[in-house]
Amino acid sequence: MPNYCDLGALEGFTCGQVSDPVGKTGVTVLRFDAGAVAAVDVRGAAPGTRETDLLKPENLIDKVHAIVLSGGSVWGLDAMSGVVQVLEESGVGFDTGVVRVPIVTGAVLFDLGVGSASARPDMLMGRKAAEAATGRRIETGAVGAGCGATLGKIYGREYASASGLGVHCISLADGFCVAAIVAVNPYGEVFGHDGRLVGASTAPTALREEQHYSAAGNFPGTNTTIGAIVTNATLTKTEALKVAQMAHDGVARAIRPAHTLYDGDTLFAAATGAHGSMNLNRLGMLAADAVEGAIHNGVLSCQGEL
Repeated sequence: MPNYCDLGALEGFTCGQVSDPVGKTGVTVLRFDAGAVAAVDVRGAAPGTRETDLLKPENLIDKVHAIVLSGGSVWGLDAMSGVVQVLEESGVGFDTGVVRVPIVTGAVLFDLGVGSASARPDMLMGRKAAEAATGRRIETGAVGAGCGATLGKIYGREYASASGLGVHCISLADGFCVAAIVAVNPYGEVFGHDGRLVGASTAPTALREEQHYSAAGNFPGTNTTIGAIVTNATLTKTEALKVAQMAHDGVARAIRPAHTLYDGDTLFAAATGAHGSMNLNRLGMLAADAVEGAIHNGVLSCQGEL
């Protein structure tokens, strides 16, 4: 049965997803029609991204209208153009005085090793995901950008386990919310709070002990964990960047190893500003907890599905 996470209390955005369960790929779109202050932090060495330079604090644009997470490796970037089309048709974008330009950023992961390598998110899939973004009840598991996600490729791709898209939200008594939406597709394995494996390679114990990571480096281009932290707090771009940076602690706690040469680990942070300012250290720590929880959720929602 499908698993869902309801983020209805986190106003200011909507989410839509489209999946290809046969080709094992898909798109997850977070829409911010009124705009959200956003930043990005890339820790992996093999990222695939769009429009991330404009998120730097020194650059002009301070709000985005969509963050797109996609499978399909470099071909998944096409889906983001479909999102641009839908936003333009809806009158959403940065007002240049001539036309409203939708500001759409995002990242892709590599899922071409499962399903069909020729099944790739395109503009139509991006359009459909953007059009489906009408609420905040988000399906988790092998859906959207996590449709073809796997984990534990460090001992060989043939020993990979199923993974997927996870969501975790922290709601505070004072009305602030911090949520993470993460497509979990790492080179490494996933560990719980107690240090035990939550998502493991299926490699036999003897092989794991014999190799002791000696295979590391033999499986490039098969990974990347991507996601977004969304909060209703009010942030500047510089503050959003710090939140994205601190949120990567959640990746490092849950995934071992993380941020390798063959991961393009990328986290966005978006603030809708529906509430006031929040202590930045507190927010960053909560963001890391939310990312860690979302990674666990993405794995546990998919166990046994590969």
